[in-house]
Amino acid sequence: MSQIVVAGGAGFLGSHLCERLVARGDSVVCLDDLSTGNGENVAHLLGSDAFTLVVTDVSEGVDLELDDKVDAVCHLASPASPPAYLAHPLETLAAGSEGTRRLLALARAHEARFLMASTSEVYGDPEVHPQVESYRGNVDPTGPRSVYDEAKRFAESMTMAYFRTFGVNVGIARIFNTYGPRLSPGDGRVVSNFITQALRGEPLTVYGKGTQTRSLCYVDDEITGLLALLDSSLTGPVNIGNPDERTVLELAQLVLEVSGSDSPIAFEPLPADDPTRRCPDITLATAELGWRPETELADGIARTMEYLAPKVRAA
Repeated sequence: MSQIVVAGGAGFLGSHLCERLVARGDSVVCLDDLSTGNGENVAHLLGSDAFTLVVTDVSEGVDLELDDKVDAVCHLASPASPPAYLAHPLETLAAGSEGTRRLLALARAHEARFLMASTSEVYGDPEVHPQVESYRGNVDPTGPRSVYDEAKRFAESMTMAYFRTFGVNVGIARIFNTYGPRLSPGDGRVVSNFITQALRGEPLTVYGKGTQTRSLCYVDDEITGLLALLDSSLTGPVNIGNPDERTVLELAQLVLEVSGSDSPIAFEPLPADDPTRRCPDITLATAELGWRPETELADGIARTMEYLAPKVRAA
């Protein structure tokens, strides 16, 4: 059994990571300020002796009274959907800067493995396709999305500084668009938005002409990739995402097909800095971690829809 600290553990991805760690026999300390995370995501774990929820903001302090050594620290603490980080710009920057520093200090004190959950957004609106880890990106440092993009870029820099200066055992994952159960209805992410609109019989909102692309990874596959990186000695950064690239319009049509909805598609102007293409090169993850996503998009959409349907009806 290992003791693992998961910051942002009540969020969409974080809660799935906590669940998988507990299921395999690890002891988990979940840190979350519940500003964008949700206690309901980890409510089923609260009865386990192997799980502890600590409500705290990691950018303000990580003062934990732990009886045992920490074996790993996983940093997933940040607003992740565009509406969330645009509504909390300073908190997002703080999570990526001071939050990262405090969690790295915790990992250093315990000689623990540190997993940094970065993002494909560090590539910005990419001029290299598909995106490889060596690509340095095309990010607007002052645009509205920069609070998230630059927070993650800084977090990667801080992580590598602790690696080079103190020898902290680090691994950086660049996470691409992920979907699945525990997404919130209409939270601003493309899958949850489309599913929520389809279930309500509302028009599906497609921005621009819908020709921009996304590569969507089902959450179970994403967590398997993160665990493979956590359990390895790979520093990275390494892309953890699904190279199955689809246009946003194709995705909308697939959601309509899976749901059986007759909702129309409504086209709206593109938001600022919306990436035109997004697709990971996962050669490194496959070669070094033996990881590839397995879930077909239509199957994952159906599972996500099954989770969201009662929440949409109850709203």
